Amino acid sequence: MEIFGIPTQALFGQLLLGLINGSFYALLSLGLAVIFGLLNIINFAHGAQYMMGAFCAYLLLEKFGISYWWSLLLVPLIVGATGVVIERTMLVRLYKLDHLYGLLLTFGLALIIQGLFRNEFGAAGLPYRIPDQLTGGQNLGFMFLPNYRGWVVVASVTVCLVTWFVIERTKLGAYLRAATENPQLVQAFGINVPRMITLTYGFGVALAALAGVMAAPIYAVNPQMGADLIIVVFAVVVIGGMGSILGAIVTGFGLGLIEGLTKVFYPEASTTVIFIIMTIVLLIRPAGLFGTQK
Repeated sequence: MEIFGIPTQALFGQLLLGLINGSFYALLSLGLAVIFGLLNIINFAHGAQYMMGAFCAYLLLEKFGISYWWSLLLVPLIVGATGVVIERTMLVRLYKLDHLYGLLLTFGLALIIQGLFRNEFGAAGLPYRIPDQLTGGQNLGFMFLPNYRGWVVVASVTVCLVTWFVIERTKLGAYLRAATENPQLVQAFGINVPRMITLTYGFGVALAALAGVMAAPIYAVNPQMGADLIIVVFAVVVIGGMGSILGAIVTGFGLGLIEGLTKVFYPEASTTVIFIIMTIVLLIRPAGLFGTQK
């Protein structure tokens, strides 16, 4: 069976691949949006922290025998803790300065982290096996769905929706948003704003680490995996609207699907289609699709 002259298995296979890529775009851009929206820091180290998550899961498994499922819990805490240290020792000094200083600092940190991992582990990819519970797949008739890839999509959607709900629909999220607008007023109500900001950055980093753990069985664990992805993720954030939580989620998944379709109908443009869309969006709506015009 064919659709527009394309075999259905090839079409749906590329859509699945696009949805998987979109899952990582959404998780990473969500972390970036949380950090920028609530801290006004452009975190260029996000790709390196994603890579750290994958390597941390690999080391926990190889050195200590800690399984994938425990890594899903432990790695975001470990890498998120490094984010807390970075925020408390470095980023805290930049909040009153221009965004450019935060971008330059985190870009430098990304280069340092990638260099350290490359010197230690080399540039070749390291394999991370799929957990036994998620091996195999399901024959859906029109395509074969690997269990692990299906799990990645479901887990990403769940994490994204829970994060959106907490920030947009709970009292904690209201405090976070208020702290970015008027920290003195929020502090007057007895809330420790510096601690809240620190934990927010740690949470954004933890989201990147979680994406790294989920990516490890699909992509080779290597020091460049974050650098290869972060430029695309920044484009996703710009299209969705800097700091927009909903924009990061919807745009991440949507652009993943568009990228997958482009690989079917016009493969030559698959590596540039996201940047073409970003250019068009910036010309028409500079604040992004879900951003607020100022």
